Amino acid sequence: MQGPKNLILVILLSVSLSSCGVYNFTGGDVGTAETFQVNYFQNYASQSPGSIFEPGMDRDFTLALQDRILNQTSLDLIGSSGDLLYEGEIVEYRISPMSATAQQTAAQNRLSIAVQVRFTNNTKEDADFEQRFSFFFDYPAESQLSSVKSEAHEVIFERITQDIFNASLADW
Repeated sequence: MQGPKNLILVILLSVSLSSCGVYNFTGGDVGTAETFQVNYFQNYASQSPGSIFEPGMDRDFTLALQDRILNQTSLDLIGSSGDLLYEGEIVEYRISPMSATAQQTAAQNRLSIAVQVRFTNNTKEDADFEQRFSFFFDYPAESQLSSVKSEAHEVIFERITQDIFNASLADW
């Protein structure tokens, strides 16, 4: 007798979800947009005092943002004339000492990355913005950045791309 009970449960669940309209479990509201475009984020970090240039980060960040939007929406990625346009620059890549030991040496370092983003929504006029997004990763001072760089970039890109997604598409 489990069959009819399961069928009724599935029908009730389907009706209740469909009655709520289109619902996206990520919270993204794409409106009438069908496509998006992410222009290549140039790396201008070395132009900021105290920042350094990290080769390849521009490509990695651009791909991370594209992946975030692809994975959390039903939008199609296109090369030009997207309904939604993301563009900007990497403006900071900085390593700073965060805490000191009794011997006056750094106990922990912080990698900070900042990105300036311009978002244009060609389907909804008042949704455009230009904003700076940043995040950091702390690691032991005795570790070289090269040994934690992959993890650090992953953590930072995860946070920054989610923040960009929320600012542009989350309908909270």
